[in-house]
Amino acid sequence: MSRQSLAVLVPVAIVLGLAVERVPAQESAAIQATASVTTTLSITGTQNLRFNVVTPGINKTVDKSTIGQAGEWAISGTVNSEITLNFTLPDSLQHALQPVGMNIGFNAIDASFDDGTGGGQTLPSGVLNPNGPSAERLGPLGTMTVWIGGTVFPDISQTGGNYASDVVLTVAYTGS
Repeated sequence: MSRQSLAVLVPVAIVLGLAVERVPAQESAAIQATASVTTTLSITGTQNLRFNVVTPGINKTVDKSTIGQAGEWAISGTVNSEITLNFTLPDSLQHALQPVGMNIGFNAIDASFDDGTGGGQTLPSGVLNPNGPSAERLGPLGTMTVWIGGTVFPDISQTGGNYASDVVLTVAYTGS
C-alpha cells in the first residue's frame, strides 16, 4: 500500500470508528391522542307562558306548576352532563299597536326543572331563579324539562288587545 493510500485510509478509519461509537441506542413508542365529542345539546320551547284574560288594574300570576299555563322547555343532551341555564326575561309584554307595554315580573322562585328524578311539573326536581344563571345536571336519560311562571301588572288604563314578548332560555354545556 502506498503512503498516499494509507494517508487517506487512516483518517477515514478514525472517522468511521468515532461515528460508530457515538450512535446511542434508540427506541420509540407511540400513543394516541383521543377525544369523545359530547352529544349535541338541544332545547325546544314546548309551551308558551299564558296569562290568558287579564283585567286592567288587577295583577295576575301564573305559577310554574300550573299545567297548560306555565312556560315550558324540553332539553336533551349527554346523560348527567352539567349545563348552564340562563333566562333572558322581558320587563314588559308589548301590544302591536301601543307604544307602552304591560309590565311583567319574575321572582327568585318562578322557575323549576325536572331531570327525570322528580315528579314532573307539580313535584319537580328543583327550583330555579330565572333572574340569574344556574348550573344543573341533565338527568339519567340526558333530559330536563324547565317551567316558568311570572306576574303581569296591567295598568288601570291598560289598552285592550293581545300582548306578547319573548322569554328566552339559553342552555350550554359547562364542561364539568
